[in-house]
Amino acid sequence: MNILYNEEIDGPLSKVDRADLFADLRQAMPDLLILHREEDLRPYECDGLAAYRTVPLLAVLPERVEQVESILRICHARRVPVVARGAGTGLSGGALPLAQGVLLVMARFNRILELNPKGRYARVQPGVRNLAISQAAAPYELYYAPDPSSQIACSIGGNVAENAGGVHCLKYGLTVHNVMKIEVLTMEGERITLGADALDAPGFDLLALFTGSEGMLGIVTEVTVKLLPKPRVARVLMASFDSVEAAGKAVADIIGAGIIPGGLEMMDKLAIQAAEDFIHAGYPVAAEAILLCELDGVELDVAEDIERVRAVLDEAGATAVSLARDEAERALFWAGRKNAFPAVGRMSPDYYCMDGTIPRRHLPKVLRGTAELSEQYGLRVANVFHAGDGNMHPLILFDANEPGALERAEELGGKILELCVAVGGTITGEHGVGREKINQMCVQFNVDELSFFHAVKAAFDEHALLNPGKNIPTLRRCAENGAMRVHQGKMPFPELERF
Repeated sequence: MNILYNEEIDGPLSKVDRADLFADLRQAMPDLLILHREEDLRPYECDGLAAYRTVPLLAVLPERVEQVESILRICHARRVPVVARGAGTGLSGGALPLAQGVLLVMARFNRILELNPKGRYARVQPGVRNLAISQAAAPYELYYAPDPSSQIACSIGGNVAENAGGVHCLKYGLTVHNVMKIEVLTMEGERITLGADALDAPGFDLLALFTGSEGMLGIVTEVTVKLLPKPRVARVLMASFDSVEAAGKAVADIIGAGIIPGGLEMMDKLAIQAAEDFIHAGYPVAAEAILLCELDGVELDVAEDIERVRAVLDEAGATAVSLARDEAERALFWAGRKNAFPAVGRMSPDYYCMDGTIPRRHLPKVLRGTAELSEQYGLRVANVFHAGDGNMHPLILFDANEPGALERAEELGGKILELCVAVGGTITGEHGVGREKINQMCVQFNVDELSFFHAVKAAFDEHALLNPGKNIPTLRRCAENGAMRVHQGKMPFPELERF
């Protein structure tokens, strides 16, 4: 699985003189923070997918929109690629820099501009941390619903770029469902507003198009998010199972019974053990799988739903079902789940975190297939995922010091994603494609679809300068990778061959 930049497949980048570009930026913006020394650039060489690293040509850290405009205009005039970066917590290489490109770090845009409790919205800059929004809204009994595991550190601009989700996305939706409006700069430095202060806006839904576009269409400079009232009651059930297949079936049974939990998460035995050793959440380490099911709302409805879910879990074969005694235990149950990724990191020198989504009814089948692939490749896999909406996060354990281990982990990850596609799913749910899954895009989409994606990209970024080489593979890459016979049909947009 070759995810690094391949000039022959993705097209060569023109050489840029670091000193000349530095001089242009400094002349236009004397107060702009520009990093150009190797030791200053090294911390920005990767995002959360640390296996792949590239030191950027320059890193710029603006703090005003006018500076971002000037940076983009200068880079556009010189045909210099730009990669936007938020907090760097992404897990698909979406913020991986280019050796011949500028890394645009938006971390200094970290102010909450307005919090309106009556209108139930907040206007924030893209560098504001996800959790900081809920903390600011807490005195008004409001919160921001999307809660990825990295919410203590991840930025809202990055959440928009990747369409982040979280453990409560089943009921409350992804980022795209919780953003009302964004302010964006195009590669040419033009300001545009997408969305509206109202619940709907006329015209094409370009807000949804930008949400999840991974920094390929524009740079987000401001975000207006919805704030929701905190549920009056939230209770968590933890169910144990003697097989992952039984737990997977229970997920479909709960949804099939017409119950939509606030969160419905699943962990297998390896993940349970890791989380329990790390957090001491009270997880049953002898279980093959557990489900965490949170029910929230008004007290009477929650009490009724708890009994209904208990009955479904018992019918599905749960070996034990327990209800969090109080808010402290509820928080502890969730702490184990939210810390599952770092917990698994304590079990192995390295791990590779995947992200695929499947129809819920195929959970047992895909879990069996993942177990078979794990045995075939000789690598352990811990399964942690948003079971309610079928968003899986297999964690492939390996040791990068072992020759060929990383390549085996990559290949195993690719096979798991292809299994997701085979059952009608997709290669990502919330982590994005980035560089990590670019080859699997060739498996999921055909030539017409990929060509259309390139046409959308060209409409916003004619010279493909924003985050090039990410998300959408070239047709040539797919052909050389052997994943798609792209030359059997006529390309609908022949003028896009250069991408």
